[in-house]
Amino acid sequence: MYTLTILSLSWQHILIVAIILLLLFGGKKIPELMRGMGSGIKEFKDAVKEEDKPVTKTENPSSSTTNNTSN
Repeated sequence: MYTLTILSLSWQHILIVAIILLLLFGGKKIPELMRGMGSGIKEFKDAVKEEDKPVTKTENPSSSTTNNTSN
């Protein structure tokens, strides 16, 4: 008896999935899909890095606008 494990794909499984994707989307659409997936992953990583940065104290923008309104 074989037990199922997550992501235990052999080269035959990967080949079958690749053929099915090629039949469904065609050769010209696949690079476009992969490019979109890559940019989505990059945006996700950038967002995670942005959240990890410590919050820095910035100037209060309201104090600079009060000086400009007196002119």
